[in-house]
Amino acid sequence: MSEADRYTSPLGTRYASREMQELFGAQTRVGLWRSLWIALAEAERELGIPIPESAIAEMRAAAGTIDFEKAAAYEARFRHDVMAHVHAFGDAAPSARPYLHLGATSAYVTDNADLIIAREGLRLILLRLGAVLRALVPVAQRYRAVPTLAYTHLQPAQLTTVGKRVTLWMQDFVQDVHEIQHRVGDLALLGCKGTTGTQASFLLLLQGDHAKVRQLDQLIARKMGFSDVVPVSGQTYPRKIDTLILNGLASSAQSAAKMAADVRLLQHEGEVFEPFEAEQIGSSAMAYKRNPMRSERIASLARYVMHLPANASETAAQQWFERTLDASAHRRIVLPEAFLATDALLILAANVAAGLEVRERVIRQHVLRELPFMATEHCLMLGVASGGDRQALHEVIRRHSLEVARAVAEDGAPNDLLQRLAADPAFAGADVAGVARDLDPLHYCGRAPEQVHEFLGDVALPLLAQLGDAPPGEVRV
Repeated sequence: MSEADRYTSPLGTRYASREMQELFGAQTRVGLWRSLWIALAEAERELGIPIPESAIAEMRAAAGTIDFEKAAAYEARFRHDVMAHVHAFGDAAPSARPYLHLGATSAYVTDNADLIIAREGLRLILLRLGAVLRALVPVAQRYRAVPTLAYTHLQPAQLTTVGKRVTLWMQDFVQDVHEIQHRVGDLALLGCKGTTGTQASFLLLLQGDHAKVRQLDQLIARKMGFSDVVPVSGQTYPRKIDTLILNGLASSAQSAAKMAADVRLLQHEGEVFEPFEAEQIGSSAMAYKRNPMRSERIASLARYVMHLPANASETAAQQWFERTLDASAHRRIVLPEAFLATDALLILAANVAAGLEVRERVIRQHVLRELPFMATEHCLMLGVASGGDRQALHEVIRRHSLEVARAVAEDGAPNDLLQRLAADPAFAGADVAGVARDLDPLHYCGRAPEQVHEFLGDVALPLLAQLGDAPPGEVRV
């Protein structure tokens, strides 16, 4: 059967990076199983179980050469994937066969490997988040003092700056970095807990020495790069951990989706555009179109990721007593795809952020069209200061504003709101004409430019100094 004759996940063929795919590939997973079997044998030997050093040396020598065809043949006979690889490893290291998997259950390798892979996956996601933030920093800096319309209820409200809006996106990603960092730091290895989590088999092997059983757990953790183990468990690590991991991924997806939604709306307004390559085709029918396909793909992948924590929650809630197997097939799908999809959408988010095209002239036209409305609050304050009734003046502004908005929208008339207010007797004592003469949009942006400077200096740049560089992520389609 050729690749064209079978289903392949688009997360592999179109979206996710090579690094994330390799992390969840069989070579990495089974390689970790072998590392865990070696760590178990080494730790058992160190604690006095008579396992020959030569057997462990043979395991180490054979660890990197995995015969997947032989393992598949064993699995076809045994209907058990872990035991298939126990036998395949035993064939490669025959003197170690009597000691392989000694005292362990399948969860010893599967769950510990899952935790190791999850930790490495989260570390890669941290780098991807850092790449998005790094791409947004120069955008925020360059446009920190470029006024733009700010919206509430998707209606023009007051002015902000382009750079300030970018920091809103960045702040979401900063929170995601903190969440993922916490999750990475909090992850512990399952260790060796045995069939129902009581460590009975290891207590027997170590002749009833409880201190040695505890030490065995810690030795394995250190050999696998962890500082601690799950304190108590059933046969598996608590499935609630999967929910916490997926919540962190879903949070990152939310942030990317929010940024992508804003870009799509801004591209509709002609103000900000996502990257568009020289020979890129926007539509197969409408050759003139420049569709925000990257941002739409972010939204699509994010929608998928954001729904996955509910799957993990259901799995955690339905684990009867010390473990059931109804989690197995489900987790084989949900956990890798959550990481691959998050990896893919963050690569896209970094690509969009790095290539944003800001059309300042269009933004200014939109600002000037709405600016008289923005200045009415200033006019209101002047009217009150000159002895006017705040509520009465508010009604005058409301009435004129609605009339002007209709004329601008329906008749294409200029926005003469401030001229109308200046001529209204209710504002006779206020210098509304002076407001109209000095309509500098930046005067109506509050502290937005300063907020950008402070956020970058106090929050974003110090955080980025802690994060490494992400491997390059390719936007393939």
